[in-house]
Amino acid sequence: MAKVVECGANKAMTTSNSILVIIEPEIHPHEVIERAIWLARISNCSLDILLCDADVGPLREGWYLSNEAKEIGESIRIAQSEMIEDLADNARETGITVNTGVLEDRPIAEGILHRARETAPRYLMKGTQYHSAAERAIFVDTDWQLIRSCPCPLYLVKPKELRAHPVLLAAVDPTHARDKSAALDHAIVEHAQNIAKATEGEFHLVHSYQRISSIGSEATRTFKPIRIPLDELDKKITAEHRQKLDALADAYGVDAEHVHQLPGRTRELLPTFARAHNVDVVVMGALARWGLKRAVIGSTAERVLDHLPCDVLIVRAVQDEE
Repeated sequence: MAKVVECGANKAMTTSNSILVIIEPEIHPHEVIERAIWLARISNCSLDILLCDADVGPLREGWYLSNEAKEIGESIRIAQSEMIEDLADNARETGITVNTGVLEDRPIAEGILHRARETAPRYLMKGTQYHSAAERAIFVDTDWQLIRSCPCPLYLVKPKELRAHPVLLAAVDPTHARDKSAALDHAIVEHAQNIAKATEGEFHLVHSYQRISSIGSEATRTFKPIRIPLDELDKKITAEHRQKLDALADAYGVDAEHVHQLPGRTRELLPTFARAHNVDVVVMGALARWGLKRAVIGSTAERVLDHLPCDVLIVRAVQDEE
């Protein structure tokens, strides 16, 4: 069995040989387990499966509660244990080493992050579903918090069947716009390429960029009466982006047929490209800034997550605040 190696921005981390799998009963748990088994086999990892369900501690431990309430709490805990063990047995049957547990920490996101920092898994995997505008606006959803703060690659599972030879898409920004580091692009490509090679899958390298011509009318209004050579600038920017994208592709031996430069907004183009090419997993980046007093809302990963029709693997790079 091929092994996915440690790569890119994660080389500096001392990681364990395990995958932390978060099971939420209402977010397609069977698909999450199936994907966890698949990833564990190609990466030669064990699984730490953690059930995130109702916290029954207050029902089982409060001295002022009736025996009936405590019995209800105990029966819920038994049902939780049976559920997590049933899911774990599916993995054990394939020969994978599995540990199980129930997350009692609250808030859930903080509990997951604490466990991830404590165990340093190779990947953190969980299911994801559509997030309402309210959840995105007030930043209460677990997924958003994990995207911002997860210390290891975050694999978000959607309810789509994964093919035996999947299509992997690496979404990169070789111009290092939006304050992304060069190391992050290399980590994205390496993760996507390694999974594609391990599964004999197909690999695509994709970069989208904003053309000057698409914002030309606004620029013209702003700088009147000066005439801006928009066409000339547009061609120059397109050529510079292509040069840097081709250099990245050459470094990893990606043939021209699988290298794509798309003019337009990433949050609009990436989901469309993924559907058109029947992509199974999109690998993209997130930049962690230790030391920021508050999170900056609106990263590309957060904007496209709900619109992508497939799984998403988010790779991190760490950059200190200046």
